[in-house]
Amino acid sequence: MLPDADRAALLDAALTDLERAVTALRTVGADQTSVQAKNEVADGERRLLRTVFQDAPVPLFLLERDGTVRRVNRQAGALLGSSAGYLTGKPFPTFCDLATRATVGSHIAGVFHSGRRKRSRVRLLSGHGPVEVDVTFARVWVTGEPDPLVVAATAPATREPAAQDLPQQATATHDAVATVVHRMDVLATATGMLLDDDSFTESVAVRRCARLLAAELADWVLIDLERDERLLRQVVIGPDDERSAEVARTLEDLDPAPDTLPATVHVSGRSVLQAHLDDLGVLGMSPTGPPVCGLIQASSLICVPLDDGERCHGTLTLAVSGEQGPFDLMDLGLVERLARNLALVIRAGRRYRRRAVVAERLRAGLLPRELPSVPGAEVAGRHHPATRDTGFGGDFYEVFPTGSGWGMVLGDVCGKGEDAAAVTATAKNGIRLLSRWNPKPTEVLSMMNDALIDDERFVTAVMAYLEPRDHGMAMTVASAGHPPAILIRRDGVIRTTSGGGFPLGLFEDDFGVGVEQLDLEPGDTLFLYSDGVPEVSDPAQTRFGHERLIEILAAHGEQPVADVVLAVESALLDFSGGDLRDDVSMLALRVTG
Repeated sequence: MLPDADRAALLDAALTDLERAVTALRTVGADQTSVQAKNEVADGERRLLRTVFQDAPVPLFLLERDGTVRRVNRQAGALLGSSAGYLTGKPFPTFCDLATRATVGSHIAGVFHSGRRKRSRVRLLSGHGPVEVDVTFARVWVTGEPDPLVVAATAPATREPAAQDLPQQATATHDAVATVVHRMDVLATATGMLLDDDSFTESVAVRRCARLLAAELADWVLIDLERDERLLRQVVIGPDDERSAEVARTLEDLDPAPDTLPATVHVSGRSVLQAHLDDLGVLGMSPTGPPVCGLIQASSLICVPLDDGERCHGTLTLAVSGEQGPFDLMDLGLVERLARNLALVIRAGRRYRRRAVVAERLRAGLLPRELPSVPGAEVAGRHHPATRDTGFGGDFYEVFPTGSGWGMVLGDVCGKGEDAAAVTATAKNGIRLLSRWNPKPTEVLSMMNDALIDDERFVTAVMAYLEPRDHGMAMTVASAGHPPAILIRRDGVIRTTSGGGFPLGLFEDDFGVGVEQLDLEPGDTLFLYSDGVPEVSDPAQTRFGHERLIEILAAHGEQPVADVVLAVESALLDFSGGDLRDDVSMLALRVTG
């Protein structure tokens, strides 16, 4: 470090790296999420910490509330003539001479509690001899830490300023620190805002990002995204006045031409900073004739690609007028980091939507849109997916004709996702197909067990075969490790079938089915349900249970079967506060005559 180095320039450099390093630290303790984009954002910030913080051209110290050194960069070690490992864990004031230790300790405590920055002239006891530095202390909050930390950025001390210079220099120093902290907060706020949406809705993310940048960093923000190999304008945010609103509407309908700056950045994948704009045509021409830069009165531009590391999704363009001052390299680095995070959210959102479309198509194929009309009976079914994003569930149910009557089945495949859906389709369609020629549900389930024995997932299922009689129906109920069916008699008596049996696909030789034969009279109701029904929990982790289910069925037993299943669903949602951890499926049949 040269002894006659310009202190203002060094301080600005120190705080620039401080901004980047602290932003990285704020993500270190963040909660992990199952979404890949969040992991990539956190990994990127950790890499930023290792590279920018360690390679910063000025000494940086990260301190605990009591002044203990948490981390230093290479320049700090060189300044004190010691290794980073030696400095870590020692109180920062011990590296100061006796005359300034009390002041330094007081400043650290004051910054920690008040959040107001402090600047102090300090004599450090370096291995090369005493060295005078100017230290700026600032408080930062790191996600995952119970308390804030204090960052100390140092610059070589110069002559003592004259009395008439003090107000001007103090103001300049305060403004420099305030600018850096403001930019740091913009990036931290934007990152948290983007990650706050678990569904990664693309339109919401780009508008949130544009509004934040327009409010904090730029006069105008334009976001263009690639659609069908074309760059299309998605968002235009400008000042909040009538003229700007009219200009924004004009620009929203003006997609970037191939020779404009956004199109060039999108193709090249390289950011562009034009601190002092000399070509007003770089953003194209408006439909009325004037260049776009003239309409928005742009004097400085930043255009960066929305690149997630695999592909470029579009561009992010910021513009300011002369009153706000030109963009600089610090602004470019900030916008590039934010654009990277936004690109990861866009990628995750598109994958999320594709996954949702696949899941809906699978669900539409495995759950009937409407149940068939059964002579002498009324039927109703209900499926409610888990309210959390746990992947596509394996519940299924069906009502189908058999050789001598009608069949009902409700089952659940172990696990979630596309693999579970494939097994679900095999079990559902296999049971329905076999039941057309085999009148014995025990044999149908046994054959399905043989068919699923080589799969890595097992299936629980309950089946009911119904054969019409002169008065009511004869029913055979077979269970393969599934919750037992419930029978609600017309006189209000409720009984649970015997259930039992082993899940399909677990055992080849010792497989067994629980079976029971019953007669149904007009007015009797058969209720089948998945294990997600009794396992619903309230916020205190109390299970809904079998007895509550019986009470709901008893209270609504005289209502139409469609209202019965709706009543159970409503009770489950009320009990859980709308938070279903697992899929819920129900199927009911009432004999009418």
